[in-house]
Amino acid sequence: MYLRKLSLFNFKNYEEGHYSFDNKVNCFLGKNGVGKTNILDAIYYLGFTKSFLSSSDSLHIRHGESNFVVRGQFEINNDLQEVACSYSNNSRKIIRVGEDEADKLSNHIGKFPMVLIAPNDIELIWGSGDLRRRFFDSLISQIDKTYLENLIAYNHQLRQRNSLLRLAGHSQIDFDLLYTYDQKLTEAGTYIHLKRAEFLNTYLPLFEKHYAFLCGESGEEVNVSYRSDCAGADLNELLKQNVNRDIALQRTSAGIHRDDFIFMLGDYELRKIGSQGQQKSFLIAMKLAEFQSIELAKRAKPLLLLDDIFDKLDDERIHKLVSLVVDDTFGQLFITDARPDRSQGLLKEAGVGAELFMIEKGNLTEVI
Repeated sequence: MYLRKLSLFNFKNYEEGHYSFDNKVNCFLGKNGVGKTNILDAIYYLGFTKSFLSSSDSLHIRHGESNFVVRGQFEINNDLQEVACSYSNNSRKIIRVGEDEADKLSNHIGKFPMVLIAPNDIELIWGSGDLRRRFFDSLISQIDKTYLENLIAYNHQLRQRNSLLRLAGHSQIDFDLLYTYDQKLTEAGTYIHLKRAEFLNTYLPLFEKHYAFLCGESGEEVNVSYRSDCAGADLNELLKQNVNRDIALQRTSAGIHRDDFIFMLGDYELRKIGSQGQQKSFLIAMKLAEFQSIELAKRAKPLLLLDDIFDKLDDERIHKLVSLVVDDTFGQLFITDARPDRSQGLLKEAGVGAELFMIEKGNLTEVI
């Protein structure tokens, strides 16, 4: 899959722009704050219908305007498909593929798969379990539509159940309605739990292979441990057992929304003993395994978006990544870098042809 054209209207600091991409490797260069990451975010919108930087669509409208539009032309198996994402403060967000509008935004996920590697990925290690769940949920949702449907259903029923529990502090709780929510949570939650465990079994060998590649012959053992309330337990029974506690807490205290994925280095948690180099290698290996998982499921290479990662890696890991580009491991890449000489030097040294774009004050110009 290739992104051939990208158009922006009132998106972030871009008033209007029309760009074409012919090469497999495309580098956006310029000083910090000029809008390099905004280009990647626009591309991300076309795949995920949302930003990877902020959950608020309104924050992506150019200052003083009331709407934005992002358009892209993708080439998939020699077929061109036009995608448009638009949002207005006075209306809803709309996704179109050709002339067809998506009836639900969730139906668009996975049609144009992408993998992003960004500096804030380190939060996967240091942040809450919610971030790690979201990482795997986003990955599995790109390759399993039924998983995404169950995830949406589970989260909806969870909100409904929690609302009912909050009302319990003011009036008598409706147990019949509560148990109806329990049933629906159990159906969706059981499916999600089984799929997470099943997916991890196929994901781990890919992840271990990439970590070994990045770290050479270190012999370090790495693992991702899946922890869930539902492991060896029936979710419906858990909900019934915890009902009095849930009423007191006014929230649902058991379920797959509490699952976590623990990153392990040997017998210990990575965040407790891992060096910076080990943590960076762990994260990149996870992202490379994400890329390969999608490629195997879709039988096509997703876009790879690399946001300012050269500035966060040492020379050895940078050269490892560039060697994968040389070996044709990836499809089309979009890279941002605040140091043009570094990117140009690395790619030239490796013999990688790339299109270079300089960005200044919201204007993108191809370097000839």
